[in-house]
Amino acid sequence: MSLSASLSNAMSGLTASSRAAEVVSSNVANAMTEGYARREINLAALSLGGAGKGVVVTGINRVVNQSLLADRRVAEAGVGDRDARTAFLQRLESTLGTSDSASSVLGRVAAFDSALIEASSRPESEARLSNVLVAAQSLASGINAASTDIQAARASADDQIETEVATLNAGLARIAELNVQIRAQFGVSRDATALMDQRQQLVDQLASIVPLREVDRGHNQIALYTTGGIQLLDGRAAVIEFTPVGVVTPDMTLASGSLSGLTLNGRSLPTSGAASMIGGGSLAAHFAVRDELAPAAQTKLDAVARDLVERFADPAIDTTRAPGDPGLFTDAGSAFVATDEVGLSQRLALNGAVDPAQGGALWRLRDGMGAVAPGLSGNSALLSSLQTALAAPRAPVSGGFMPGARSFSSLNADVISGVSTARLGAEAESSFATARATALQQQELENGVDTDQEMQKLLLIEQAYSANARVIQTAGDMIDILMGI
Repeated sequence: MSLSASLSNAMSGLTASSRAAEVVSSNVANAMTEGYARREINLAALSLGGAGKGVVVTGINRVVNQSLLADRRVAEAGVGDRDARTAFLQRLESTLGTSDSASSVLGRVAAFDSALIEASSRPESEARLSNVLVAAQSLASGINAASTDIQAARASADDQIETEVATLNAGLARIAELNVQIRAQFGVSRDATALMDQRQQLVDQLASIVPLREVDRGHNQIALYTTGGIQLLDGRAAVIEFTPVGVVTPDMTLASGSLSGLTLNGRSLPTSGAASMIGGGSLAAHFAVRDELAPAAQTKLDAVARDLVERFADPAIDTTRAPGDPGLFTDAGSAFVATDEVGLSQRLALNGAVDPAQGGALWRLRDGMGAVAPGLSGNSALLSSLQTALAAPRAPVSGGFMPGARSFSSLNADVISGVSTARLGAEAESSFATARATALQQQELENGVDTDQEMQKLLLIEQAYSANARVIQTAGDMIDILMGI
């Protein structure tokens, strides 16, 4: 082998060793960087006319376990879904309060019941009648507040949907741009692995919103589909559209058209049920909160409000009321109409006839809603009847409760118990989903950069570099000797 060939071979070896050292240093430096994939250098023998001409770097590979990556993305989408549902149920339970809390709806029922019992023992006491008024107002306002918070949770979910749709559109557009840039880089034989890392990070972010499946299209290009089969990116990015409403009221539903669904490139997408193709991520969970979980809670609360109104609207309890007049509790001051139950819990109000602040009189709690003048101050019949009506077993006529008569307190206890049970179940599912995602992340890290192994590679690279440098030095010495002859 000629001296020039030896020098050429050694120079190519130095170049390859330098590039390999750069790859190792990048691996070590980014061992804990999220979205970074371990690099491996590809080398090939260079020959010309059958004679060896050294070594050439043919490319840098990103080492990614695509199967594990796909499983981890689905798991993280599951975490997003479970966390959003759990957060709503925790909020709902906090709003309704626990059974041992005096400020809960159940605690207010107990306070109202006690006030009625105390007032019936001394019906002439204005202070005790005032306590009944305050307890009744507190009960109504507690149910109002719970209903208002449920609608606030729906509005918050609507806002979250808007935010996540914007994130999806921006992310898909950016991934499409990265696809083009990566192809251009490889077209001129440049290293595009950093761009591929950015693309993976973006896909990971979007995968928690909607579970994604990545499809290799060759030439380092990818397409993205939801696990339900919707194409989000294949060359061009799809455009997802959603129209937020700002304020949500109990009567607003997706079916009625008062709430927005999703469209993909102008085509409507189902957002819930078995037909949904976006299920499994946080976006689907926000739709579930807005269109399923919160409306179901509202239905229960409206049924509770209806039960309360109808318990005290019985004509046999208060004979002073004219037919059609409301009882102690009203629908925004009017008599309740059975066909207008939706949102009743938000409109529930105390009869103004017993409220001095509304021009009423406390003594009507003792003498009747329709009484025109105070009666006998020692007459406790109406107060006792009111307390009996509150505690009497009665079968709820709406709300989807299990069959059976129960007191108003027991009805509220059933609602709170149902929410607590659902919350515990959601937390258990969330914990399982988080544990699964964490385990897959750990496996992915184990398949990532091993710094010990990288250090071993660096020692071998150093030896190769020294060997090539020694060849160049020897060739230089030989040239010096030849020049000195």
